[in-house]
Amino acid sequence: MAPQDRIAQVNKHLNYPGGVLAGQVAIITGAGQGIGAEAARLFANEGAKVIVADIDATKANGVADAINAAEAGRALAVVGDVLDANYINDLVKRAAEFGGGKIHIIVNNAGFTWDAVVHKMTDKQWETMLAVHNTAPFRLVRAAAPYFRVKDKEPRVIINISSTSGIHGNAGQTNYSVAKAGVVGLTKTIAKEWGPAFGVRSNTIAFGYVTTRLTGAKEAGAFITQPDGTKVALGIPGKQLDAKKGSDAKAAEAAAYPDIPLRRPASPEEAARSILGVASPWFSYVNGETIRVTGGRNM
Repeated sequence: MAPQDRIAQVNKHLNYPGGVLAGQVAIITGAGQGIGAEAARLFANEGAKVIVADIDATKANGVADAINAAEAGRALAVVGDVLDANYINDLVKRAAEFGGGKIHIIVNNAGFTWDAVVHKMTDKQWETMLAVHNTAPFRLVRAAAPYFRVKDKEPRVIINISSTSGIHGNAGQTNYSVAKAGVVGLTKTIAKEWGPAFGVRSNTIAFGYVTTRLTGAKEAGAFITQPDGTKVALGIPGKQLDAKKGSDAKAAEAAAYPDIPLRRPASPEEAARSILGVASPWFSYVNGETIRVTGGRNM
């Protein structure tokens, strides 16, 4: 039995025949690839209408088209830059229209890294990370406030994606670490302001090592292009795990990650499952928390 079939069977047993997010509308930023794209697919499989927000039109439309191929009208791609305040307002407007006047979930997932050691970090590197990981999520939540500060007794959830770099710090990532630490403060404040009167849940998910373009080999050449044309190289420099076959690959991977008790990084889908879990009614009494998804790293 396929994983989605097992989930559907469990949902039916738990009185969620349409999925645990049936009837809900979700905005997921950075949903054109990686964790965001997997979250969009999982949310749609669980009955949500999903707004695929991403700066890359080709990738965003590809994710939305794949979702809609399974069930028409389930996803909408809204392309733009989260650093553009006008885009944020348009994103909320189009999400509400797509959702019949309602928005239930925001996943602030969009982001990237721009690394340098402290004494070599530029103001632009510093300011860009705070803008992407703090200002953009704040603006999105603020713009969507009219759809969350309501008393219709429907669930409302905000999930801000952080990193263990924001909890422990990380050499070469002062800007990213500070920004990801700031996400926690944003989460807790939303929980305290919007929880009492409106029942809005707000939680942070702090990821450890997940296999995305941010953790791949820098030599692979992945990059982000800034609005001014500046290209930011992504990934970790240096030799990565050699590709091997069979049991040798498992042994090599385990040796490569001795500080992770599960001895491997997470896949994007595994990471996305945690986002689905926090958004679902299974976490209905979890609020203001920072949930670490690390495979046991940094215990």
